[in-house]
Amino acid sequence: MHQHLNPLIVQPGAGTDLHAFGNVLTVMLSGSQTGGTLSVMTEQTPPSGGPPYHVHSREDEIFIVIEGRIRYFTAGQWTEVGPGGVVYLPRGAAHTYRNVGATPNRHWIITAPSGFERFFAAGAAEFAEPSGPDEHRILEIHHQHGIELLKDTP
Repeated sequence: MHQHLNPLIVQPGAGTDLHAFGNVLTVMLSGSQTGGTLSVMTEQTPPSGGPPYHVHSREDEIFIVIEGRIRYFTAGQWTEVGPGGVVYLPRGAAHTYRNVGATPNRHWIITAPSGFERFFAAGAAEFAEPSGPDEHRILEIHHQHGIELLKDTP
């Protein structure tokens, strides 16, 4: 049976900021608010920033570019996507992205079902450790959330 969910309006600036991997992820809607159906976040990435080549086994991912210059790699090629452009990555699609501009870029990240925000929160907790993030713990967090880092980085 589908649980009863209340409509929500989240105003700009009302999300929860998570700092990890050199990025700031702002969670606007989490799985706890959507009954696990999806999560909605924005992410700011510094110049030259972006994640390692990876694949999600649990969620489909959509990126919508807000601002900046960002290139996405999937299906064997790099493609720069301008503000307003959309990237759809079904689970199992290996991908990465890079900020190729001189200023931070921002994009929306929508995942279905939810869960990516819990991965990022666990990463943020590890990055907040006084001694800095432990590489083995970071790999464990990826594994626990169904994200595999790939060796053949583009």
